[in-house]
Amino acid sequence: MRLSWNEIRARAAAFAEDWKDASYERGETQSFYNAFFDVFGVNRRRVATFEEPVRRLGDRQGFIDLFWKGVLLVEQKSAGLSLERARSQALDYFPGLKPAELPRYVLLSDFQTFHLIDLESGDETHFRLRELPDYVERFGFILGVERRVFRDQDPVNIDAAELMGALHDALKESGYDGHPLERFLVRMLFCLFADDTGIFERGSLEEYLTNRTNEDGSDFGAKLAGLFQTLNTPEAKRQATLDEELARFPYINGELFAEQLPFPAFNTGMRDRLLEACAFNWEKISPAIFGALFQSVMTPKQRRAQGAHYTTEKNILKVIEPLFLDDLRAEFERASSLKRKTERTIRLNALAANLTQLTFLDPACGCGNFLVIAYRELRELELDVLRALHTSDELHLDAGDIAGLSRIDVDQFYGIEIDEFPALIAQVAMWMMDHIMNNRLSLQVGTVFARIPLTATPHVTHAAALRIEWSAVLA
Repeated sequence: MRLSWNEIRARAAAFAEDWKDASYERGETQSFYNAFFDVFGVNRRRVATFEEPVRRLGDRQGFIDLFWKGVLLVEQKSAGLSLERARSQALDYFPGLKPAELPRYVLLSDFQTFHLIDLESGDETHFRLRELPDYVERFGFILGVERRVFRDQDPVNIDAAELMGALHDALKESGYDGHPLERFLVRMLFCLFADDTGIFERGSLEEYLTNRTNEDGSDFGAKLAGLFQTLNTPEAKRQATLDEELARFPYINGELFAEQLPFPAFNTGMRDRLLEACAFNWEKISPAIFGALFQSVMTPKQRRAQGAHYTTEKNILKVIEPLFLDDLRAEFERASSLKRKTERTIRLNALAANLTQLTFLDPACGCGNFLVIAYRELRELELDVLRALHTSDELHLDAGDIAGLSRIDVDQFYGIEIDEFPALIAQVAMWMMDHIMNNRLSLQVGTVFARIPLTATPHVTHAAALRIEWSAVLA
């Protein structure tokens, strides 16, 4: 279970007190960062390594003090040494990294001072160790809670899709095919995303599959079947003798893990493919376009034209903005600009209520690109309404109060899709985007918020839209 921000702040205060005299790079760095990650309830060994070897410019050998591939690079110095020199050293490592390994964040520290650089936004945060409790939310990425900007055809989406493609091919060649294979891959997509975004304890999936399975893959399918069963079982109904590694996983529900599948027979190579996918940073992928890439990778004939079969976000917005978003945003601008607070509050509350009454249908939804983007934009607008209605202090709430703030949910969205596989992907992509938006709300209100177990389900119907009565999908 993830810690609340209040718990993290308390642990950060204790950490700052414990390490107030730390100063020596070589003697204390590893203990320091093991304890630092523990502030957030994350086992450092699951996500990051010390002294990661890398080739620097001029083919010189270098060692990164702490490296979390795709997420964080730390350059540590002894107390009082220049952090500008540390910055130069950190950036000197970048040419030796693979594109998928390039971190979003760089942390420079001399134990008593921290410089956190967000390479995506360009933001820099400087603070002293004693001030860490006031800045813990800047490290939300450790929990998988951060605001991301997704880009069409981001190489990370293609890399991720290729990883799943390799796993798909290996399973299919073994004779595991059809509906079981498609359902299995969609479940794995959700689990991989959950492992890197805080739905699971971060890194717990990779650790479980690495530590609890044989290297030859002989028990891998059975272990995955046990995981799926656990994810479909409420904590109160689980056996007391359940493997402690499995017991840490939350109850997911949402029908995703309900169906009993025949489990695939893995070998060493297939196990390696899935562990390689576990090591990838799935927090970076875009649910809006990854599904279509995923689908294209599954079909060999489409691979040469990879990425050509989905609608880009830019073109999706060209449709949905004039269709409904422009009017909703105009209503928000009118309501939020009213000078009388009482009238402004009434209008904003009315808009918030109206957003929960809207329903959306895409009768040929494919992997759900339009639905996912529409849902994201609706949640963004709701967040703007919440900011206009409440002061910053009013938005810092206890976990039990947040659910009442955000009332838009995925069950307002409907789709029809003729092929089962993209219909499954669309449903999972909606849940993934819901979690991303819940993380954004978490950053705004200062309390971790996740809709787990899944209680609302996007209504994606597997059928031919030209043959089914649409009123059977949406009355």
